[in-house]
Amino acid sequence: MNKSNLDQLEKNVSANLQEGDILFISINAFLYKQVAKGTGSWSSHVGFAIREGNDWYVLESKVPTVSKTPLRKYLSRTCNGEVMVRRLPSSLTKTQVHELKRAANKRYGQFYHLGFKYESQRQFCSKFVYQVYKEALGIELGKVQTLEQLLEENPQASVRFWRCWYLGFIPWQRKTITPASQIADPQLTTVFSTI
Repeated sequence: MNKSNLDQLEKNVSANLQEGDILFISINAFLYKQVAKGTGSWSSHVGFAIREGNDWYVLESKVPTVSKTPLRKYLSRTCNGEVMVRRLPSSLTKTQVHELKRAANKRYGQFYHLGFKYESQRQFCSKFVYQVYKEALGIELGKVQTLEQLLEENPQASVRFWRCWYLGFIPWQRKTITPASQIADPQLTTVFSTI
């Protein structure tokens, strides 16, 4: 994305943003493309927005660890300017935002789990969003399911790729959660989208 397009995207997203909004993007890397394809979604990554002073940041679990990323840098990683901002039905209170930040802070520095294992000490993007919102607000966003359930629901997924990724053996009963299940969550409404 060139500077002019990124400037415009950042301006448009910022104009529509509230703290706690969830931002979905599409990362142009082979693994993330397989995640999107395997879940029947355009999106392969998710984080949520917070504000510090006049600056917007996205709290996210990315390689290598959970971190706070300036909004512009987060948006610069998406393919073709693809971004969607989704929100809970009512704006969050200051207390709720504080609780989100507190729950996220507890996970700062936790390493990324490239095997997308929900029941692990490590994080990955959709697990991070799910756990933070559940702990802070008591809200479960998305659907925790086994790899077997996920691949059954998405026949377009490349089982061959995932077999290779898991070194010859797909852990079928491993629980995971995807950005696709969070995009589809009826608790959220879309407030901005370039899709």
